[in-house]
Amino acid sequence: MKITIYTVLLLFLSVSVFAQKPISNPNAIVDTFKKSFPCVTICTIGKSEMSIHYYSPGVKSRIIWGGLVPYDEVWVTGAHSATRLDSDKAFTVGGVKIAAGKYALFTIPGKAEWTVIINKNYQQHLTDDYNSKDDIVRVKIKPTIMDGSLERLQYFIENNKIVIAWGKIKVEVPFLIN
Repeated sequence: MKITIYTVLLLFLSVSVFAQKPISNPNAIVDTFKKSFPCVTICTIGKSEMSIHYYSPGVKSRIIWGGLVPYDEVWVTGAHSATRLDSDKAFTVGGVKIAAGKYALFTIPGKAEWTVIINKNYQQHLTDDYNSKDDIVRVKIKPTIMDGSLERLQYFIENNKIVIAWGKIKVEVPFLIN
């Protein structure tokens, strides 16, 4: 009986120690992580809520744009599983009205222009199951160079824009809540 209780207690403690809660600002913590970790950004706009769930990779002295993240290829815009965009109200991106729900957010980074994609298949590993037939909208955005640099990929939702920032690059995707 003691062995069973001890085993259950040990199992419980192991799960508790290794369970990771999403981090809201991956660049505001002391970063000792070697791998990408789960993050979430949540924004309340009026009576609606929008959130982005993603895994945040780090620069770690690597060449990101045109290196780790190739130009002109569909990117999960994070790591591991597809970046998930949730909205409890309908919203509009690039003139396309999108119903409330869960979606995948992909990008095609380019040197001078990015394509931001909202796709209806949010349960994907990387881009393994990506199919452009599931795209709801594609929007062309010119990236901007930031003054500083972010070690970890980070999403923001501010001023009716979804902001993707990593390294010295920032992409802002305007949206409206309907």
